[in-house]
Amino acid sequence: MSTVTLTIGPKSYAIACADGEEAHIEALGAMIAEKYAQLGSARAPLEAQNLLFAALFLADELAEARKGKPAAKPAATAKPAAAAAKPAAKPVAARKPAAPRKPAARKPAAAKPAAPAAKPAV
Repeated sequence: MSTVTLTIGPKSYAIACADGEEAHIEALGAMIAEKYAQLGSARAPLEAQNLLFAALFLADELAEARKGKPAAKPAATAKPAAAAAKPAAKPVAARKPAAPRKPAARKPAAAKPAAPAAKPAV
C-alpha cells in the first residue's frame, strides 16, 4: 500500500492506495482541486460543503458525459454560498398529458345475511 497526499483548497488529505495507483489518485485529486477552485469567493463556511459543491460539479460533468452532452461550466463569478449549492436548473421536457381514465364499473355489493342473535348466558 502507498499513501498519496492530496491538497484540495486549504487542506491536505492523506489517501491510501494500491501500489502503482499513485499517479491516478493524484490526477483525480487534481480534478477535485480544480472544481474546488471554481467556487472562487462563493465558498461556504464549512469545508465539507465546499467539497460537496466540487463533487456536484464533477457529478454534473459525468451525468452530461453519459448523456453525450457537454457539461455546463460553473461560473467563476462570486455567488452566495447558498446559490452555489444549487446546480443550474435544466429544462424539463414537456410530457403529453395522460388520457383521462373512465372509472371502472363496480357491481353492487351483495347484502350480507344478518348475524344470528346471541343466546343469553345461563
